[in-house]
Amino acid sequence: MQNDDPRAQLVDCPTRLATEILSDKWAVLALFALSRRPRRHGELVDVIGGVSRKVLTQTLRRLQEYGLVDRRTSGRAVEYSLSEIGETLAEPIEVLTRWAQDNSAAIVEFQETAEAARASASGPRTPQG
Repeated sequence: MQNDDPRAQLVDCPTRLATEILSDKWAVLALFALSRRPRRHGELVDVIGGVSRKVLTQTLRRLQEYGLVDRRTSGRAVEYSLSEIGETLAEPIEVLTRWAQDNSAAIVEFQETAEAARASASGPRTPQG
């Protein structure tokens, strides 16, 4: 896909903003989890897996600053959900998720083949002494 729009090269290009938001792997995973339904912080930690509570808090705050996530409190309970604009990312993230499911095996195979080729090209290592 070619973009002939001269603004596509500008620093403040909308594509750069989207890339900035979505380049954080925790942001995409949090948005994906919230696209299913609103969730509490601890539930997000469990659903996402591998993210610390501190990093998830930072991620959610950043997504709130972009206007993509809403934070609601009820007493001591805090619940996160996608904002109206955040919901517009649900479909693109779903497409990206399907792409990853359809192509992850081929990508892993390519990486393994490339790693094996690099290893054989460098030859056996001998101890230096």
